[in-house]
Amino acid sequence: MNNAPCISIVDDDKPCRMALGSLVRSFGYRPCLFACAEDFLASPDIDNTLCLISDVQMPGMDGLDLQRKLAEAGHHIPIIFITAYPKETVRTRAVKDGAAGFLAKPYNAQAIIDCIEHIVSKG
Repeated sequence: MNNAPCISIVDDDKPCRMALGSLVRSFGYRPCLFACAEDFLASPDIDNTLCLISDVQMPGMDGLDLQRKLAEAGHHIPIIFITAYPKETVRTRAVKDGAAGFLAKPYNAQAIIDCIEHIVSKG
């Protein structure tokens, strides 16, 4: 099970991170939880991540910077962004740079699962 593909979740808000972890676990996926982008980038789970769910605004490296760093390193992981501040300019940039989804908090749990299922069906 430890080597099973995971859904990585990067969010500095622990309750949100834990809730997302429980949600993806309830649908049979293995959640890999990270409090910051830097921890995810340093993790061995990066190579085994089926999909990444990331907050946009976080201390240190934000979600869009994480997206850029992953692309620069050659990691083409589908990213679903979640944010409490859904600015159109941020959404446009995220999608232009390849985001698989961009959802506002509070998000609908089914919308997250729909995005994951869409990614899984393509992969």
